Amino acid sequence: MFENLQDRLGSILNGLTGRGALSEADVSAALREVRRALLEADVALDVVRSFTDRVREKAVGAEILKSIKPGQMVVKIVHDELIEMLGGEGVGIDLHAPAPVVVMMVGLQGSGKTTTSAKIAHRLSTREKKKVLMASLDTRRPAAQEQLRQLGAQANIDTLPIISGQSPTDIAARAVQAAKLGGHDVVILDTAGRTHIDEPLMVEMAEIKKRSNPHEILLVADSLTGQDAVNLARSFDERVGITGLVLTRMDGDGRGGAALSMRAVTGKPIKLIGVGEKMSELEEFHPRRIADRILGMGDIVSLVERASENIDAEKAAAMAAKMAKGKFDLDDLADQLRQMQKMGGMGGIMGMMPGMAGMKDKMAAAGLDDRLFGRQIAIIQSMTKAERTNPDLLKHSRKKRIAAGSGTDAAAINKLLKMHRQMADMMKMMGGKGKGGMMKQMMGGLAGKMGLGGGMGGMGGGMPDLSNIDPRQLEALQKQAEAAGLGKPGGGMPGFGGLPGGLSGLGGAKLPGLGGGFPGLPGLPKKK
Repeated sequence: MFENLQDRLGSILNGLTGRGALSEADVSAALREVRRALLEADVALDVVRSFTDRVREKAVGAEILKSIKPGQMVVKIVHDELIEMLGGEGVGIDLHAPAPVVVMMVGLQGSGKTTTSAKIAHRLSTREKKKVLMASLDTRRPAAQEQLRQLGAQANIDTLPIISGQSPTDIAARAVQAAKLGGHDVVILDTAGRTHIDEPLMVEMAEIKKRSNPHEILLVADSLTGQDAVNLARSFDERVGITGLVLTRMDGDGRGGAALSMRAVTGKPIKLIGVGEKMSELEEFHPRRIADRILGMGDIVSLVERASENIDAEKAAAMAAKMAKGKFDLDDLADQLRQMQKMGGMGGIMGMMPGMAGMKDKMAAAGLDDRLFGRQIAIIQSMTKAERTNPDLLKHSRKKRIAAGSGTDAAAINKLLKMHRQMADMMKMMGGKGKGGMMKQMMGGLAGKMGLGGGMGGMGGGMPDLSNIDPRQLEALQKQAEAAGLGKPGGGMPGFGGLPGGLSGLGGAKLPGLGGGFPGLPGLPKKK
């Protein structure tokens, strides 16, 4: 979503940090470029004006510390103001009210209200252990109520039985009553939308609000809408009084301006963002983390959270036990590749690692993308069980059969086998005596710096059971990472040579798989 903005701001701010001293003219020229970049990203004009004015005011009068270059000071000011524009602190859904807590979903047709209602219900039931009831109040769109019922069945969430002929206000009253009788903690009311804002829609919303007395009214807006999304938020807030925003399709290739504008214009917090089609692909909106991503500083906390949700603790323990014996077969490699796919693939992981956002372009230029994982998994699946356990069996005739079965060629199979051999050798080192091998030392050092206590086993052995980490520790993680030099632009990652983005910066740890970088990321060219 923010890639174009990230590239533009990154190049502007990198130009500042390289200079020893900054004049007022330098700051003004840079802010002109920042202003242009934000306007091109579809951020509202008045929001851009106030943002650049605040940055200029602070940057020109800022006291420069001796240990910090003036350019780095400007980057910090831009970062702080970006967080402020996005809302300062993250705000979740407020459930502090007598049960059943009523959550009313409003928005235009096609913005994703029904799917988002099911995602929120799934999130509350799995994370918060709440008993949720969903009710569709959309009597106009064909099969809208049936859609919510089917989504409820998929996610194992209760839905209000459909009674044809009832008005939306009657359904709302019945839903609240049914939730009281059924002992539900939360009721989610999925209201009807229109293709545009009209008077009957607003009257209906006001009537539903009066009958159901919702504790939260969430406006669901498509983040690809652009400037019109800001007018939409303003209109709904004036007529119904929204308590928060949910932005959908944040995984799209839009310019991201709606996300940056809506909070500043309405004063209402963005509570959740939809980052994909799956039920689990709904995230809390954290202004600091989004600002870090936009400025290419990475997002360690979200990466850890995503790992804790997607990595199977039992499989990780089994893998660790095998590695301790120095064993690592092609089935284990396939499991690793699937784990990385679940975590968002190469691009998703690199985008969250401090100083590594620029890697994605270099990987794409080298012909590496997330389809590579799919091809490599297909190769492994085209092998027999004996071949996966013992790759030495793979001679020419077998490779021809596997290539035909996976739609690849012998060269791709050889690359996969070479990567497996390198990783298997590394696993033997990790399972060795002494200090536990270089991978364990590197990842242990990184985990120690991040406050994880050295338990991070790297992608090779899966991750530790991160679900037991204290949430407050997760929140403090980013600050600890920054203090350790991980969150600064250009700070790099330990063991990666400290160079952001470039492939040459991955030579620090000399680990196979990346040609001297992070294990488990196949096929990157070696450092020359």
